[in-house]
Amino acid sequence: MSTKLEINFPITLTAADNRKRTISGTIVSWNEKGMTSAGATVFQKDSIDFSKPVKLLLEHDRTRPIGKLVDITADDAGIQATFKVAGTIAGDDSLLEAAEGLRDGFSVGVVVDDWDTNKGVMQVKASRLMEVSLVAEPAIQSARVSEIAASEQPENSEATAEEQTTNQEEKVSDTNSEAPIATEAVEAAKSEPVAVAATQPVAYTKPRSPINSQARYLEHSIKASMGNLDSAQYVAHAKAESAKALTAADDSFTTNPAFKPIQYVSTVVDTAIGSRAAIDAIGSRRLPNAGMQVSVPKITTSGSVAETAEGGAPSETGIISSYVDLTVKKYSGLQRYSVELFDRADPSFYDAMLENMRRQYAGATEAAVIAALTAGGTAATAQDATVDGIVAYVKTEAPAAYLATGELATRYIAGTSQWGLLIGAQDSSKRPIFSASQPQNAAGSASTQSLRGNVMGLDLYVSNKAVSTSIDESAFIVVPSAVAIYESPTLQLSTNVVISGEIETMLYGYLACGVLVAGGVRRFNLT
Repeated sequence: MSTKLEINFPITLTAADNRKRTISGTIVSWNEKGMTSAGATVFQKDSIDFSKPVKLLLEHDRTRPIGKLVDITADDAGIQATFKVAGTIAGDDSLLEAAEGLRDGFSVGVVVDDWDTNKGVMQVKASRLMEVSLVAEPAIQSARVSEIAASEQPENSEATAEEQTTNQEEKVSDTNSEAPIATEAVEAAKSEPVAVAATQPVAYTKPRSPINSQARYLEHSIKASMGNLDSAQYVAHAKAESAKALTAADDSFTTNPAFKPIQYVSTVVDTAIGSRAAIDAIGSRRLPNAGMQVSVPKITTSGSVAETAEGGAPSETGIISSYVDLTVKKYSGLQRYSVELFDRADPSFYDAMLENMRRQYAGATEAAVIAALTAGGTAATAQDATVDGIVAYVKTEAPAAYLATGELATRYIAGTSQWGLLIGAQDSSKRPIFSASQPQNAAGSASTQSLRGNVMGLDLYVSNKAVSTSIDESAFIVVPSAVAIYESPTLQLSTNVVISGEIETMLYGYLACGVLVAGGVRRFNLT
């Protein structure tokens, strides 16, 4: 089997040198069974690659390095190694603990690249040494400290300044060590690897496990799948112990459905479209704070200026003005939900509910603006819903909009059908026109990757509220100043229904919109 697997294999220390600040011993013995984080395990001869230098840790804690590897050899019995212990408080304590037999075991942390199983025992065939730890209880009794050295100074002498500097330089730091890979454990019943989420190796020696029933096993299985390291350790140990009594047929999701928790994610699929292409194209202003009507002054008759003869009277035409009245309308939606749902649901419920309401509000206000363009705009000269028709539509209506408003049309608001027509438009040689990357056909840009683009110099905006077929009003050429949009911020109002304990949340806002100059909005008109 060749799936990668990280396990930790404890073995007893055999040597430590108190004088040279070194700890030596067998870190692993070939063909000797021990309990690892993956259960019962045996390392075959020469099954560990130790070509890369490693650090000496305390109890497999990567934040507590105490030394580094200075020598390592392998023979027919196993692997022997010597570590230089840093001159730190933790290093001093480790030397004393090893000398007194309190913490005198070695445990290797390896990544297993290839293994087999035989009667529930993992037979490691190929692995890579990642770290070695000093532990209190090794699983392999032959892996112990054989020599300890506390310092390199002669007896009754003081260290020189140079030696002190050297000791300081040899203090070990683990700040740049690589993050450990995800740990996996062996499922005892199937002898197949299953993932256990973790950021460091799980069990190194036999853990004190709180799992004493199926309920506790289910609890810690779920916690382990959510990243709890202690629970991952307990579950791995429980699986290793169950290998002594269970067979493959006893351990499956068919016979143990309670051990197959359902995983829910917080990402909610919401197909409501929240874009407002027409409002973005035209731009909106802040709605005044009071009143339900906005009146915009407009000159309906202009004054006159004419050539005047010497001593003659000037042309005299008084201007006439009026108001374009825009009605302020409210757009609102309400959600009613139980207090139990509010109190006990996943927090993502409230976010999903509000996001859906915001999208619906955006859709309602966008539809109102499209309706205003349709009601107040000018029907364009009839054209076909083809490439030639669109070209004729632009070249005819852009000048007409200028003559009507004195300003240039800059926006092309299209429905999804016209958008598709632009994307697929080709010339007589079947070369793309609006999606072309070469100058020969570069009349604009329309792409499936964006709702924005360009049509013959006009900024393209794709609105999902314009008609979705290429018929009348499937596109608008617009002078932005010819349209007025006033809107308030969206507001939220929540209240309790005392009788039922339910909660009502309303999302609402106000919008006033309308066409100020009909000739500034040119509605597509199908032949």
